[in-house]
Amino acid sequence: MEPIIIVLIILVVLVFIALIKTIQVIPQASAAIVERFGRYTRTLNAGLNIVVPFIDSIRNRVDLREQVVPFPPQPVITQDNLVVNIDTVIYYQVTDARAATYEVASYIQAIEQLTVTTLRNIIGGMDLERTLTSREEINAALRGVLDEATGKWGIRVNRVELKAIEPPTSIQDSMEKQMRADRDKRAAILQAEGVRQSEILRAEGEKQSSILRAEGEAKAAALRAEGEAQAIRTVFESIHAGDPDQKLLSYQYLQMLPKIAEGDANKLWIVPSEIGDALKGLGGAIGNFGPMTGGGNGGGASTATGKEPAPRREQPTIE
Repeated sequence: MEPIIIVLIILVVLVFIALIKTIQVIPQASAAIVERFGRYTRTLNAGLNIVVPFIDSIRNRVDLREQVVPFPPQPVITQDNLVVNIDTVIYYQVTDARAATYEVASYIQAIEQLTVTTLRNIIGGMDLERTLTSREEINAALRGVLDEATGKWGIRVNRVELKAIEPPTSIQDSMEKQMRADRDKRAAILQAEGVRQSEILRAEGEKQSSILRAEGEAKAAALRAEGEAQAIRTVFESIHAGDPDQKLLSYQYLQMLPKIAEGDANKLWIVPSEIGDALKGLGGAIGNFGPMTGGGNGGGASTATGKEPAPRREQPTIE
């Protein structure tokens, strides 16, 4: 009985192992390569698959999702003989599991070496300045070469990105000084523009202020002249309304004589002829109100001694 039990246990174990090898579950976005006696038979897709145990074997399981592989910095010489270190990142995806298994030994290593070689060829034809400012151009050229070369490996390169481009330390210092000088130049230009705009605005303000001040002074002068004209008109109208006689006009003439002589520049002034007539009228008015002695002529101007008054002389012109 015991040998039979042992045989049964062995058979059960063999059946269990056969079932395990027969049923293959492939995860989503994956594929498996099946070989029969060392020869490629088929590719298992995602889901439940049945294989012949002990005859068929799983050679390789391939992830069909997009992969991201960063490569270490690579020294590259530019056209102007400067060494720069470039970090790259490759985004690829396996499209044919069979080709990725049998066409290349290690597609990751092959992509890395192809990337380095292609990058050196592209950068070797550019100077440093163009290398630093042409990342998109480098990415497009690198992607085109890699996609063409890796197509037969069952791999599609989706994107190639340059993470960093590091020039030599001496070049970095020179570039930093140049950028600082450019920033100082732009700051000086902006400051000069600000001062220029400020001066323009200030000049415009002074211009507007001068115009407004001149307009104000003109209006004030006009109003002042209008006031003076109105005052003269009022005085003239008052004089005519009062109907002044010769005596009042003579008195006003005498009051104006000192004003005519005012000022250091008045070296010569002329007495109007009307003043003589005014003085006659004023003298007659004063004589009528002066002291009279013994029965002189009613209109005469005799003195207390009874002598004839001196004849009146014409008013000379005074210099």
